[in-house]
Amino acid sequence: MANTTDIKKGLTIELNKDLWTIVDFQHVKPGKGGAFVRTKLKSLTSGKVVDNTFNSGESLTLVSIERRKHQFLYKDLTGYNFMDNGTFEQVTLAEEMIDGYEFLKEGQEVEIIFQADNDRILGCDLPLFVFLDVTYSEPGLKGDTANMPMKNATLETGAIIQVPLFVESGTKVKVDTVKKAYVERVTTGNFRG
Repeated sequence: MANTTDIKKGLTIELNKDLWTIVDFQHVKPGKGGAFVRTKLKSLTSGKVVDNTFNSGESLTLVSIERRKHQFLYKDLTGYNFMDNGTFEQVTLAEEMIDGYEFLKEGQEVEIIFQADNDRILGCDLPLFVFLDVTYSEPGLKGDTANMPMKNATLETGAIIQVPLFVESGTKVKVDTVKKAYVERVTTGNFRG
């Protein structure tokens, strides 16, 4: 058992018969009344993010999780198939267990989250940034640069994101898998993946 003084980002707790990861927190000591901790929690089963407040000193049930590196192999009718990089065992996950599945590319490395005490799969995290080719984008209009206009672009994985007008088909882009958004155009000088 732990209490609110042990709260930190990334900690996993059990609350209301669900498993939650602490995304953000803030200790608050108001002028009147007792101290408390405001938290932002992300459900490991549904992916839902909620705000929750704990009274100072409140007990928490900690859950031990493991993150194991896996490689994405392919998608078929049963789901998304991954291989453990250490044991070479394969696991299949449903689409709803993968946050950012639309950016998965064959051969890509991900982290699959397991509950340590019973080896239950809780979810799958992609890297924060991925580098993907733009397979299709409408041509931009010359001179239309006011207010940072954006257009749709289709990536090699089939995902559609908004990109600036200067991004053309055949361009490699850096994509934020959490915000599901364009970050920058990738040139040979800033490509690391």
